[in-house]
Amino acid sequence: MSSKHISQKVAGLKPSGIRKFFDILATMPDVVSLGIGEPDFVTPRPILQAGVDSLLGGQTQYTSNAGTIELREALSEHLKRLYQVEFDPATEIMISVGVSEALYLAMTALVDSGDEVIIPTPCFVSYQAEVILAGGVPVEIPCSIDTDFQPDIQAIEGAVTKRTKAILVGYPNNPTGAVASRETLMEIGKIAEKHDLIVISDEIYDQLVYGVPHVCFASLPGMRERTIMLSGFSKDYAMTGWRVGFAAGPRELLRAMVRIHQYSIMCAPTMSQAAALEAIKNGAEHVEIMRSEYDRRRRLIVDAMNEFGLTTFEPRGAFYAFPRISSTGLDDETFAQQLLERGQVAVVPGSAFGPGGEGFIRCSYATAYEQIEEALIRIGRFIGNI
Repeated sequence: MSSKHISQKVAGLKPSGIRKFFDILATMPDVVSLGIGEPDFVTPRPILQAGVDSLLGGQTQYTSNAGTIELREALSEHLKRLYQVEFDPATEIMISVGVSEALYLAMTALVDSGDEVIIPTPCFVSYQAEVILAGGVPVEIPCSIDTDFQPDIQAIEGAVTKRTKAILVGYPNNPTGAVASRETLMEIGKIAEKHDLIVISDEIYDQLVYGVPHVCFASLPGMRERTIMLSGFSKDYAMTGWRVGFAAGPRELLRAMVRIHQYSIMCAPTMSQAAALEAIKNGAEHVEIMRSEYDRRRRLIVDAMNEFGLTTFEPRGAFYAFPRISSTGLDDETFAQQLLERGQVAVVPGSAFGPGGEGFIRCSYATAYEQIEEALIRIGRFIGNI
């Protein structure tokens, strides 16, 4: 066997810029990590117990390919209550193995060889890769801190070609913490309607917003029939390891996604779906407790970074700050590498998240307040010694 046997699509993929640093981190003691985008909270006890009860009750078989009807019905009511958008639980909602699988399914269902998908960046590291693995071409549109990382509408319009199939957006945003305004999203909707495009909207952080509303893309006028909404339970409910997400959208698109899902996965884990059902029904108070604590950490890290001279706009969603480090004279890769080696703090270089991320670092505040305080002491010391 040799590299000639590897698919060119796979061989050409760039390694994750996040994993590179955490391979190094794993070999170092006494490092404070602001890198991993994973809640430090344990899954709330009632949600955890629902999963345990499912196992003890003998619910260890496959579910329907699309997921249990009870969970899909609860999600339908949840989305109607929060965003006034209705999806038929029988045909327009499916349960996936995390949002990552839902994104894979959406791309595989939509994209033919050579089709283009427009992606505002910086964005989550798997967006471009999933387009490439589906045979498509990612078209990256950089956003700027000068506009609070809102998508550049004129650039999106200018990027549309006869091969454009979809626009992929992720707000609240990883890595910037930006929350797209209703006005901006409506402009994207107009472009999608004008050119008959699908919008794939990753809304995994929808309930983690601070002082601003989250706008569900499918709830915008005329957008429900051309939107695939992706979301899940990992971030809002601290359920990363349960691997359960969902997609909602027009029945023809969902039918295509379920067809791929049934051949590749079969169904999401049964006990995880039971836990997710409890989260949807009774998890709101737990989300509020976690959101309040993230907000406290958010203020700590943003204020400190600005005091260090690392310009940081105020993130209004998710749990990431995205300070600009160009004032230090270092590029983001070098800054992150030296901060890890000399300052023993792990962050992720902004260039890992695509064009527009160069000269920034991503700092996750999904870690304990006291750990963030210690990280900030070390970062301040490191900057003073550059």
